[in-house]
Order: sequence, then structure tokens, then C-alpha cells
Amino acid sequence: MALTSWKVFNFFDVSEVKLPDDDGESSSTFDSNDLHCICSGSDNIFVGSNDGHVRILSQAFKVVRTFKAHDTGPITQIRQAEGTALLVTISEDLSNEPVLKVWALDKIEKKTGAPKCLSTLGIHNGRKQFPISAFATLENLSQLAVGFANGAVTVIRGDLIHDRGAKQRTVFESEEPITGVEFREGPNTILYLATTGRILTLTITGKGQGQPAKVLEDTGCGVGCMTFDDANGDIVVVRDDAIHYYGVNGRGPSFAYEGPKQLVSIFGDYVALVTPPKASTPTKMSALRRFVGSQRDDLYNTSTLALLDTDLKYIAHTETLISQVKALFIEWGDLFLLTMDGKLFRYHERSLQQKLESLYQRDLYVLAINFAQKAGVDTAQRNVILRKYGDHLHKKGDYDTAMQQYLKAIDNTEPSQVIRKFLDSQRINNLIEYLEELHDHDKATVDHTTLLLNCYAKLKDTKKLETFIKSGTNFDLETAISMCRQGGYYDQAVFLAKKNNEHELVIDILIEDSKRYEDALDYIWRLAPEIAYPSLMKYARVLLEHCQEDATHIFIDYYTGQYRPRKDVPIPTVQEPQVGGAYNVANLTSFIPLPYRQASVNPSPGTAGNQQLAGADAADAEAAQAPSEYDVPKPRTAFSSFVDHPENFINFLEACLEQENIARNDMTDLYTALFEMYLETANSKKGEEKERWEAKAKRLIDGKDIPIDASNVLLLSHLSNFRDGTTLVREQQGLRFDIFRSYTSANDTIGAIKALRKYGPEEPQLYPAALAYFTSDPRVLEEAGDELDLVLKKIDEDGLMAPLQVIQTLSTNAIATMGMVKKYLSDTIERERKEISNNRRLIESYRTETESKRKEMDDLGNKPSVFQATRCAACGRSLDLPTVHFLCKHSFHQSCLNEIDGVEAECPRCAAANNNIRSFRKAQEDSADRHDMFQDALQRSRDKFGTISEFFGRGVMTAPTAE
Repeated sequence: MALTSWKVFNFFDVSEVKLPDDDGESSSTFDSNDLHCICSGSDNIFVGSNDGHVRILSQAFKVVRTFKAHDTGPITQIRQAEGTALLVTISEDLSNEPVLKVWALDKIEKKTGAPKCLSTLGIHNGRKQFPISAFATLENLSQLAVGFANGAVTVIRGDLIHDRGAKQRTVFESEEPITGVEFREGPNTILYLATTGRILTLTITGKGQGQPAKVLEDTGCGVGCMTFDDANGDIVVVRDDAIHYYGVNGRGPSFAYEGPKQLVSIFGDYVALVTPPKASTPTKMSALRRFVGSQRDDLYNTSTLALLDTDLKYIAHTETLISQVKALFIEWGDLFLLTMDGKLFRYHERSLQQKLESLYQRDLYVLAINFAQKAGVDTAQRNVILRKYGDHLHKKGDYDTAMQQYLKAIDNTEPSQVIRKFLDSQRINNLIEYLEELHDHDKATVDHTTLLLNCYAKLKDTKKLETFIKSGTNFDLETAISMCRQGGYYDQAVFLAKKNNEHELVIDILIEDSKRYEDALDYIWRLAPEIAYPSLMKYARVLLEHCQEDATHIFIDYYTGQYRPRKDVPIPTVQEPQVGGAYNVANLTSFIPLPYRQASVNPSPGTAGNQQLAGADAADAEAAQAPSEYDVPKPRTAFSSFVDHPENFINFLEACLEQENIARNDMTDLYTALFEMYLETANSKKGEEKERWEAKAKRLIDGKDIPIDASNVLLLSHLSNFRDGTTLVREQQGLRFDIFRSYTSANDTIGAIKALRKYGPEEPQLYPAALAYFTSDPRVLEEAGDELDLVLKKIDEDGLMAPLQVIQTLSTNAIATMGMVKKYLSDTIERERKEISNNRRLIESYRTETESKRKEMDDLGNKPSVFQATRCAACGRSLDLPTVHFLCKHSFHQSCLNEIDGVEAECPRCAAANNNIRSFRKAQEDSADRHDMFQDALQRSRDKFGTISEFFGRGVMTAPTAE
């Protein structure tokens, strides 16, 4: 491919390197009169001069070291081993053999301060004095190749680093000058050779060593026109006609580029090519003139630098230089160009994004895509380019190709950006294609599924809709079903729900949309118990409304543990040929394995008998099947489902109660609900039918082992005005007070008196209630008659109420008169007076006794006591000395007392009484601090004053004494 068809860009920023002028040495380093060769490596630039000196420049282009490398001749070749501190220099003077030296830049000679020279070697050329025209080394310096202008190539092997000797051998000789040598490492070390007339390869180590050089092409190149491409192991040779690639097996691709070439180098992905603007005259050019011709051109001729990407076939940078180029070298990630007039230019590659922006501006999106792919950008950035390319094509009206780009970038593209571009009805097919791809990549949302189904519906493309549904493509199931339901495609919706085992959705569609209640119930009946239950409860009322008998049956089976999922019996059918070629919606039913599907509504005469037989077989199979094992729910969970269906509810409750081993709580719920339904049914009936239902309700109450809750029965009986039930339950539960209150609530005085006489002895609190009721209304008081006096007498005799409470009860209203309670009040007052008189006499006796005790204690403390006892109170013998007398008038022999040292003697006769008194006193003192006990007793006491008096006597109210 000719380079004239390649796109030209400016992907490099060019700047001239300003050399530091702080010293003369740095500024004159690149002077063409002094500089002879240059190389770079290990973050430095190395310059070999004509006077044998080596100058080392830093990244700031400042000379950091200068040393004398050779005493005779200029330094014509210089190489630095990348990643090491080793430097190789070669000096020539054409009067002696070239001298090669290896330097260790990290080791300094103490005497001279120069780097240490590790080895020195004269390069043999059969004693022929010809200049070196090409030089190459391996990175470890184990092998070096030197090409001479006389066509000889010398290979040096050995340990030059440790100066252990090296061997030289002339491996190639030719009549044509050597213009280039390059090593290729691998299982075999291969040396590429270039002369002015040929390109060859020579195996110098490994398999094939010793064999003659292999000619790759019978056309050579000039000095500096061959370089090695590390990326693929090939060499790049530039000639006047083209750029050529060569591998070990021969020539590779070539790229036509007319004009003479001066230098070539590989910079990253680019081929850096220096060409003079005018071609030299090719006629009568000798081989030697071709070899040295580029060096004898006029120094003031202009040159051209081009950076080519041969993979993507574009020119990354081209520039015309006023002065000719002396050298190209690469360091710090940039390309440097040195001109004959000593100027140094830096070529810095622009960032990937900047290059892409340049391509965008020129609408070169295909190149940008290839460019990004070669650069190894991530998928997200590549998709950005694809989107831009798609936008470009969309603006041009190439919608189909634009959609292809959007589809390639679908993984990292916001779908809404693409969808908005294709909302036009004319582009609906492109939109469908994109939405389908979104579903294939599992990136579709609910809105995308909705939009896709809407597109199908707008095109009325039922076939695509069904294909989409059956394809198993990833999409939001709920949205797809919803859209099918909204569009009336109920069969498709059922198919999707069934395919994904969404049983609730199947039932919902059958009930809410298709109104096929029997089919829905039949479908539920064919599900496993744990799956059928939620749907059965959800649609219980609807099913009971439209399928009362079957729905009640399934409820009874499920709640009695007898549920058996129904099974299908295959019905042999004959496939009839399809009429017409269209694939209509009805065809989808053949793909729906729904258990509820039934035969045609109007079966043919030939199949009706088979269907009946199959139905009978299914019934027999179901009867023979054992009930499934599952957790039977509590019966009360089904109660709300039977609202407005009392007869079905009663059948359900009675069927549940026929089971054995019913839990106590469940049995209570069942009987209570059944009792309520009996009463509700009785209220809706009249005459004998009502009595029959009330009798059923009464039998539930009379039953001995029926655990019906009394409070519920009372409430239900009250709400249903079922008095017999209320009374019976209250008697059973001992709720006599409630029975009496029910009579008083109904103003049934006769009934209240009967209840009072019947239950009063066992329930004394009925009398205060009767007192309040009898005096609540004049009519009630009149009906009570003498019963009021009997109630007052009973209250007075048993102390059921305090007189003040009786007065307060009677004074609540103006029904009772003083005459009615005169006798009660007089008897009460008389009894209180007697009690007061008795209390006064008792107080007086306590005062007299207290005064007597105080006087006695005073006499004992202040007056002498006379002891007249003549006998010992312990042994009964006559008293003799020593004798012990106690103030209690008891006397003892001292020997009769069990005295303990340090313990005061106590009268043995009075010790027990004294101990009792001390214990009683201590208990009083202890209880005096228990205020919580006093408060508790005060709250529970009916006689508050009496309780206070009791605790006052115990010392609770006594103020503490200061010690």
C-alpha cells in the first residue's frame, strides 16, 4: 500500500531542547565538530566525541560526568546495556585495529576518578584496515557483532564484564560493505545482516550454527536503514522504494514509500523514518558511493521526519527539517532527533484521548476504533467510540449501520440514549432490534420490556410476541405478564406464568381476567398443598361465591388433612391438520402444559365417551391416592372466607369437628364459631325451624366435653337475644352476680328476687346490689315489698356494708324514705352506743392498770425492798448465806444459780416471762421501721382507724431517740 493514501495526523508535540548554559561543556555537547556518536539508556544520554571522551548527560541535559575513554582515535560506536551500569565504546583510527572497552559506570577508579574499565579488546578484521559500519550487542554483553565496510562481520563471545577472556571469529565475509547487524534472541541466536546488496540471516548459536548465511533478499540497504523491532522480532529495512519487514523465514509486508532514506528507528508502535527531500541520482552509482553517498550530501539540504504506524496505516507525524539529521535516539518515553547543526528536538506523543479527539474531529471513527483496540483500551472506552460512531451514522441517516454500532456498545451504553433516537415509528424495527439485544444481554429493565411488548403490539406482530415469550430471553416476567394482560393476550400471560412456576399469577389471570373460576379452582386443586394454600386463601371468597360446593369441598379436605392434589389422565386425541398458514394466538395453547386445560366445550361425538371415561379414571385415581403430608392450618384461618355463606360455613365447621385428635384451642374456636352460626341461622328462621336451630345451639352449651368459651357464648347469646343460653352458661360458670345483673338490667324484679334468694347465700355481694336496685325506681321498690327489709337485715347481720355506705346508697335518689330504714338505723345506733360504752370501760381499766405498774416501778427504783422469803425458790431449803435476792421477791442460794462470769444473774423463775417480753418488744421495734408493712396493711384494711391504732401501739409513730 502506498503511503500517499495514508491519513496524516499530528500526534506529537515537538519542542527544541534548551541546553543549560551554566557551563560551556553542556551547551557545546552536541556540537557537530566534536560529537561523533550518541546513545541513550538507563535515564542518561551518552555522547562519544572525536577526542576520545565520553560525556554523560542527565535528564536535564546537563553533563554529569566526563571521562577519557580512548587515547587514540575518535569514539565511533557507543552502546549502553539497558538496566545496568555497563557502557561499551569502540574507538577507531584506521592505523590500528579498533579498540573495544567495557566500562562499569558505578565503579570509580581512585586515581583518575573515571569509571572502571572492565575489559579492553582489539577487534580483528584480518589485519584489514576498514572502518566499522555496523555494531550490535546482546543486553548481557555475552555476544557482540561488528560489521566492517569491507564486508566482514566479526562476532565476539566471552565474559567481557569480568575480563575472563573473549573469542573472536569472522562469521561472514562479503565483497559488499556491511550496512547493518542486529541480534535476535530465542532458542537460537540469529544475526540479521545487511549489505548494500543483500539481506541475510546467520545462526550463530543453537541449532543450525555453522551453516552458511541465508539470503532473505538480494537487495540491500544503506547504513542506518535497518533496525530491529522488539515487538515481533523482525527487522525493518527501508530503501528508496519502500519500507520492508523481514523475519527469519523471509520478507514480510512492504509499504511503498518512494524516495531516498537516511535513518530508521522503532519508537513504540511507530517507524521513525528520516528522508531527504530530493532523491539522489540513481544512475551509475557504485556500491561504494551508495554506501557513503548519504554522508556526502550537502549539509544544508533539508530532511523530512515521518512517524508511521504500519499496522493501522497512518502517518502520526511528519515534519520538514532545515538541517540534516545526525542521529535518532529514544529515552524517557520520548523520541529525540539531533541535527547536524547541533540542535536537539524532543518528540512527545500526545495522550490517547487527545489523539482520539483529533480523529473525532475528522469523523474517522473506524480508525479511532482500530486505534483504541490496538492501544488496549478497556471496553468502556471502546464503547464510547462506538457510540460516537453510531451518533455520526445516525446524523447521516444510515440508521441500520448506526444501530449495529450501538449494539456493539450495548454493555456500557445507557439504553435511553439510544432509544430516544429511534422512537420514530419509521425506526420501530431498529428499536425492536435494540430492545431484543438488551434482553439478550440481561440489561433490560421493566420499562424496556414494556416498550418492546408495546412495539410488538403496535405492529400487531403476534408471531414475534410469541417467539419472544417462548425464547427464554431474560426479561422482567412480571412486566411481560402485565403487558400481555393489558393487551388481552391472556393465553400468553398464562403461558409465561406457568412456564416460570408463578402459580399465583396463573390463578390471578384466570380469576381476574378470564373469569374462569372453575378452571382456577381446578388448577388450585392440582397444586401441592403448601403451594395451593396461599392462593386458596387469597381467592376464597370469590371461589365460594361462584363455586360454592367445590370450594367448600376443597376447604374441608385441606383443613381435615385429606387434601390430595388432582392428577391428569391423558386423553388420546387425533391431531387435525392446521387450517391456514398463519400462526395465530390459539396455536400457543399447544405449548401450554396447564393441568386445568380441558377438552373443547363442544367435543366431537367420537371423543365425548373417551372424556367421560377419563374423568371416571381420574376420580378413581384420586380416591386411591394417599393424602399428602402437610401442616394442617388452624381452622380459624378459614373463618373469614365464609362470610355471607353461612350454610357452607356450618358444613365446614361440622366436618372439621368430626375429625379426631383436634387441638383444644382449635376445638374451642370451632365450637364457638358453630354456636354463633346456629344462633345466626335461628334468627333468620321462624317457628319450629328457629326452635330447631336454637336447640342445636343449646346442645352445644349442655355438652360436657365441649370446650366452648363461656364469655363468647354469653356475648353471642346477648347479641342474639338468646336468654336461655345466657342463663345456662352463667350457672355453669358460677357467674351468679351476672345472672342477677341480667335481671336487673331487664327490670325483672321478680326474677331478681328469685335469683337473690337462690344465689344470695353463696354470693353475699348480691345483697348490696339488690339494695341499690330496689331503691332505684319507685315501681321496683313497690314490686320488692318487704324484700327491702330482709336485704337490710342480711346486710346488717353479715356486716356486708357499713351503715354510712347503706345511707349513701339509699340517698343516691329520693326513692327510699326514712320510715323504711328507721328500724335499721335505730338498731345500728344502739349497737354502736353499746360498743362505745364497752370501749370506754376497757380504756379506763387499761389506764388504771398502767398507773399501778408505773407506781410499782417507781417504788422499786426509789424505795427499799424488804425480802422476807425464808426458803430458796429453786431447791426449797432454808436460805443461808450467801443468798441472792431479786426485786421480783424471789430468793435463791447462790449455789443454786448457774452464774456465768461477766453475765448479770437473772431470776430463773421469771426468766421465761422476761424473755417473752423482750422478744415481743424487739419485734415491735423491728416492725416500727417497716413502713411498707404499715402502708400495705392500711391499704388492705377495711377499718383504717383500727389499723392505725394497732401500729401506733407497736411504736410505728414513735419518734427516734438520739443516742
